[in-house]
Parts: sequence; C-alpha cells; structure tokens
Amino acid sequence: MRCSSLPRTTVRGMSQRVALVTGPSSGIGAEVARRLAQDGFAVVLNSRRSVEAGTALAAELGGSYLQADVADEVAARQLVADVLAPHGRLDVLVNNAGTTEVIAHPDLAAATPEVWRRLYDVNVIAPFVLVTAAEQALREATGCVVNVSSLAGVRPTGSSIPYAASKAAFNHQTRLLAKALGPHIRVNAVAPGLVDTPWTQDWDEIRSLVTAMAPMRRSATPGDVAEVVMGLVRSTYVTGEVVVVDGGLGLLP
Repeated sequence: MRCSSLPRTTVRGMSQRVALVTGPSSGIGAEVARRLAQDGFAVVLNSRRSVEAGTALAAELGGSYLQADVADEVAARQLVADVLAPHGRLDVLVNNAGTTEVIAHPDLAAATPEVWRRLYDVNVIAPFVLVTAAEQALREATGCVVNVSSLAGVRPTGSSIPYAASKAAFNHQTRLLAKALGPHIRVNAVAPGLVDTPWTQDWDEIRSLVTAMAPMRRSATPGDVAEVVMGLVRSTYVTGEVVVVDGGLGLLP
C-alpha cells in the first residue's frame, strides 16, 4: 500500500482526532477533507487511483494519503490497519468512494450482472467492510460514520438502475448499522442531488432543469454537501439519518 506523510503518534487517548476519508481527490470528498482538517482532525485520505491528487491534497492539509482499492476486502481491512498503526485511533470514517455506470433506464440489456456486481462491490460492500474493520476503533473513540450516498437512492432517478439500487441499499445499510452500533458509534448518510463537480461539469441539460425546478434555483456545490457532513460529524445524538441535500427538489411532485 502506497503512503505519504504519515503523521507522528502521540499517547493513546491524548492524540489528535483522526478521520479517514475515501475518494477525496476532488469534489465532495476533497471539500469534506478540508473541513475536517479545519476542525482539527488528522486527515487520512484514500483512493484507488488519483494518487497524485490525493497526495497533493494530503500535503495541503498536513495529513496523509494511503492508496488502496476498498472494493478488495483484504486491501480495505489493511487500509484501516494502516490508519491505526501510526495514530492509534480512528474517530470518523467518511465513506465517500463510489462508482457509477451511465445507462439509460429503459436499456435493461446494458445493465448486465457484471455492472450490478461492480457497482455493489464499490457502493455497498466496500463501505460495510470498512465499517466492520474500523468498528472497534470507532467504538473506543465514540466515533461516527458518514456515508456519502445519493438522491438516486431516495427517488427513482440516477445515472442507471444498478447505481440507484446500490445507493438505496447504501441508505438502508446506514440505518441498519445505526441500530446495530449505537450508542457508541453513530452512522448517518448524506444524499446529494446534482453537485457541481468535475464529473458533472458537462451535465448542462440536467443542471438547467435543476436550476429551473428546485426551490433553491441552483445545483449544489461540494461545500454545501460538506457542511451537512460536518454537521453530522459534530452532532452527538443524530444517528440513522439519510439527509437529502437537493435544494428542495424532492419537494416537487
């Protein structure tokens, strides 16, 4: 596992709070990492690719970067171990890594079992494995998990049927884990609608529809979503919630 800038260890229980953010190279993940660092967390960043961007962001935040494919169970468990080794603790896990496949919903033939498996491996199974690997450390820290899901898991929309179904499963996983892990670990999720990121920069038609229809008359910024994530991190009571961040679009019939 490739790593950079691993911080110094201090006495267990007296060390800096630690947050692990998956998929932080740009967009929501990068903004969440910045807000966590501003709040005083030692931030550990992880991605499968985008090593250069992840390393650069870690350097900017005074944190560290660990490359690993979280869809690989062995690598995911090793990732958590590699966070704990220098820090001795983990307070926050942000499951932001995800993937999609753009397939028109009526094109059922294109939504092959291989597509379903790949999306579920990354969007559903990987975050569950990370939570199980981190459970003891999070319990000791009375920590929390924040899952970055999607409006597609709440409403029948999204880039493909397998993607939307995977995010719906992710949302339900969030609620079930909140029941299973309370009161020592809180588990919540955010479900953004359209967010202005490098991935969506060419989605002009969808952006025009959101701007015309949503009560807030604009798409979200990564900062809008990060603010909600930080609210869930800072809370000491909220758990089992899937917070929709769509500018009120879901209010429409």
